[in-house]
Amino acid sequence: MKKKIIKIISVAMIMIVAMTAMSVCAFAEANVAGAIEGTWKSASGQIKTVVNNVVFPIIDLILAVFFFAKLGLAYFDYRKSGHFEWAAPAILFACLVFTLTAPTYVWTIINI
Repeated sequence: MKKKIIKIISVAMIMIVAMTAMSVCAFAEANVAGAIEGTWKSASGQIKTVVNNVVFPIIDLILAVFFFAKLGLAYFDYRKSGHFEWAAPAILFACLVFTLTAPTYVWTIINI
């Protein structure tokens, strides 16, 4: 029992020494906000390009697939029951129009 406690304490001490030996003090300049703003200004063009050319088209594709699938399911339900449910296809269509037109105005909203 005593050997086990000594072993646990020695392992804990080794871990503490290793953590303090491997830690590095980070000193920041006085103008941290300026550094962050500079990084953001240089990266914002790349972010805008990636979002316009990758993220929005992927979202548009997913919404288009869901819209046409839901439209087809609503049509089959209409043939079965005689009642056409417009809510889900209309919501998906509105989301699709929103994401298709988003690149034209979203960047002015967030000031990029």
